[in-house]
Amino acid sequence: MQPVNVGRLALGLPGPVACTPAGIEALLAYYEIQVAGQDVCINGRGATIGRPLALLLSQKRDTANAAVTVVHTGVPGWAEHTRRASIVIAAAGVPGMIRPEHLTPGVTVVGAGVRYEGRRLLPDVDESCEAIAGAITPRLGGVGPTTIAMLFRNAVEAAERHARI
Repeated sequence: MQPVNVGRLALGLPGPVACTPAGIEALLAYYEIQVAGQDVCINGRGATIGRPLALLLSQKRDTANAAVTVVHTGVPGWAEHTRRASIVIAAAGVPGMIRPEHLTPGVTVVGAGVRYEGRRLLPDVDESCEAIAGAITPRLGGVGPTTIAMLFRNAVEAAERHARI
């Protein structure tokens, strides 16, 4: 991501989209998770996932058009927002941040945040969330393949644009 791409995304103009946010949108679309009109809570305000994903999912498109709330560790009572949401996306890099008590039964949970502690990779979503979620990504590597796919998509689209010049 660079400032021009973020600006184009904010304005709803075509251009490369951050790979993990684009991958999350594609993943939700592939599994026919209704996003339009839904309450989506993104835990994490980072420049690579949280902020671009909020812009992406709030745009007026069939695979987006959601009411998006962005919360983070600096928001007291952030779990009130996750309990209200029908889709929760964890992208804060805080291991175990999302637990069953932060969710409503049947919610869709997307784990996009991880952090290394020593040699261990720890996800934002606690494994016990599987029991309450209606749909959930794998806690480790869940959005990784779609992120890589979007990187290739961005590269192909850039090459196609360059070939037309």
